[in-house]
Parts: sequence; C-alpha cells; structure tokens
Amino acid sequence: MSGSPPDVLVIGGGPAGSTAATLIARQGRRVLLLERERFPRFHIGESLMPATYWSFERLGLLDPMKASAYPRKHSVQFFSRDGRASAPFYFSEVDPHECSVTWQVDRGPFDRMLLDHACENGVDVRQEANVKEVLFEGDRATGALVEYATGGRERIPARVIVDASGQTALLGRKFGLKQLDPLLRHAAVFTRFRGARRDPGIDGGATLVLRVRNSVAWFWFIPLPDDVVSIGVVGPLGYLLRDRSNDPQAIFAEEVERCPPLRERIAGAPQVAEMRVLRDFSYISRRIAGHGWVMAGDAFGFLDPLYSTGVLLAFTSAEFAADAVAEAFRTQDFSAAVLGRHGPRYVAGMEALRKLVYAYYDESFSVARFLKRHPQFRDHVVNLLTGNVFRVPVDALFEAMGREIALPAPRSLLPVSEPG
Repeated sequence: MSGSPPDVLVIGGGPAGSTAATLIARQGRRVLLLERERFPRFHIGESLMPATYWSFERLGLLDPMKASAYPRKHSVQFFSRDGRASAPFYFSEVDPHECSVTWQVDRGPFDRMLLDHACENGVDVRQEANVKEVLFEGDRATGALVEYATGGRERIPARVIVDASGQTALLGRKFGLKQLDPLLRHAAVFTRFRGARRDPGIDGGATLVLRVRNSVAWFWFIPLPDDVVSIGVVGPLGYLLRDRSNDPQAIFAEEVERCPPLRERIAGAPQVAEMRVLRDFSYISRRIAGHGWVMAGDAFGFLDPLYSTGVLLAFTSAEFAADAVAEAFRTQDFSAAVLGRHGPRYVAGMEALRKLVYAYYDESFSVARFLKRHPQFRDHVVNLLTGNVFRVPVDALFEAMGREIALPAPRSLLPVSEPG
C-alpha cells in the first residue's frame, strides 16, 4: 500500500473476509485485511454446498479445488431414528453440470488457501491483528483501532469497513443488532476418526445426517482427506449439555450408542482429534450495513449447521458486499442504502434455508413422506440442498409445506432510516 491508508478495511480472514477482500482489491482499491489469529487454524464447517462452485469460478479457484485431495461430495443422505436410510439426494438430479459436485474440506488449509489468494490479489493481510473497536464519527464508520500480538496499538482510517469478524460480530454487538432464533438454540459435540466405514463409489464422499434413536439429537458424518471423517452430534442446548456429564467424550459416546448406523461405521476406528464443544445459536442481524460499513458471513448471521450452509453464505454475502462496495466507490455514496442494497435478497435466501431447517426439526414432519405425497417438489428440495436459493425460486415448496407444518415467520431488515 506504499504507506497510504486503505480504501477498505476488512475485519476477519475467514471465507467471507478473504473473499470480500479479494474481490474489492480487484476493483483497484487498497484493501487491508486484519485477522486476529494465525492461519492455518482449526475451524468447523467442512462440508461445502455445490452452489459454492460459482464463487470458486469468480475467485479463480476452481482449478486448485479440482486438483485438491478433498473428497468429492455428490449427495446428502438422511437416516431416520429407526436407522433407515433415505435414497441419496444427488445434486446432479437438477443439473448435470460439473457444478453439482462439490468438496468436503479441511478448513485449516482451506481457509489458508483463501487468505493466501487474497494476498496474491493485492490485499495487505495482517495476521494476529485484533480489531478492538470500529471507529466512528457520528454515524459514519471511519476506521478501526487495532491491537497487535507483537505489542502496540494503531488507529487505521478507511473509507469502508467490511465486518467479517465471524461470530464475534463486532458491529452487531456494538449496535445490539443480533436476534437469536429461539427455536434453534443448539450445541454440538464433535471430533474426528480415521478409518470409519464409507459407502462405495461416488457415495463415499457423501454427507450423512443421522438421527439419534429416542432422542432429539442428530449426527453429521463428513468424509475428509487421509481417510479421516468429521463426526459431530447436534442437539438442543438443554438436552445435550445440561443435566448431563460435564465430559464431552461421555456425552458423545452416549449418543453414539443411540445411533446404530453410526456406531457400525466407526467400530474399530480410532479417534484422532480432541473432543470439542460449540454452542451454535442461530441468529440474524437487524441490519446488514450502515454509513461506511457492511457485514458479511457470520458477522451478519449464522444458521444451524444441518445443511452445511456456512461457507456458501460466507461466499455469497461477501460477493454481494464486494459488489455493493464497488457501487459505493463508483457513486461516492457510502450510505447504508448503497452498501446494504443486497440485504433483502440475501436475507430471503437465508430464510428459505431456515425454513428447511425448521421442517427437519418438526417432530410431526418427514421430508420423505412429504415428497411421496408431492413428488413434484423433489427438485425444489435438491435445489435447497445444493444451495441454489439465490438462483432458483423455491416459494412453491414452502407454500405446500406450510399447509402441513408451522414454518417460521420471515424476518426482515430494519429500514435504513432507522438508527442502529
């Protein structure tokens, strides 16, 4: 940057931050990305949705992904509480294009690849740089106060702030914008195994979602490179962590015993990672942008991990934000109306995925039974599992589904005229 202050300051180096930074730098802007950790670092959320293909294409990362050792993911398969497996939902059912095959990734090296790619595109990346505060003059964001691991603090001015700070949600917390979803207050207990049994052929890279017998919990089973599988159990916070052993290893083992299909797959497979616990409350912010700032990724909202939406939402929100920043510089209008112009479209896509999450957790509902009654909606469901919510309309599916179960009321953003 040759000593000049950045045009745009991006907070966070995960998929949302690195993607936004790359695309904004390509616009010819000076971009500084500040990441509080040192990459690579562990992160959950290894399963991609096929719709991420278009983001990889825009970023210029399709060839590295194709050349990678990451398992190919052709489908998602669901197991009921009694152990019965659904037919796999093959993404190619709705589109035979190569975009219908995606990847299962190890987020440590994967996120590092995205961050390195930002550097290659001219982004000034500083790791172990913790943003303590976004600076404002009146209601206009003007920069950030940064604290470095090596010592010292710095006030850095910028025309635009992209908050991609993940679940830290710097601006969401500052302005009290986060709205928790009262019915999706869940926790996850997870680890990795080596040598767990996978299905043959193209099914070997599938994501499996397995319900737990006599329980409100479910397991994910995500194949990774080197014969490793990521396995985690998700359930309501009150069920999974309260009034139980404080030992996550014991909690995990208890739930495995209630899930015979999973127990069979990991029999004899050694655990090769520590047991971790996350409280993954779903939430959305009441605003996506303000004067001189815009949110992307988990900084704006987080959705239950059931359908592996995390990286897709990070990519999509970052692309939308980068395009809004381009418009702001073109017009020299850095208002919330310009920087947040994509908000309603983005929220509509999140809400469609949220409805499908609610349907899964409704004890009276079965997607398999619903599709037997309404086979015309199978393509709609596959499009949702593919992540095509920003490209393909799915309203008809939820109109039919809403006649059978209670779906959540749609949420919307505050009008831009209202104060934060």
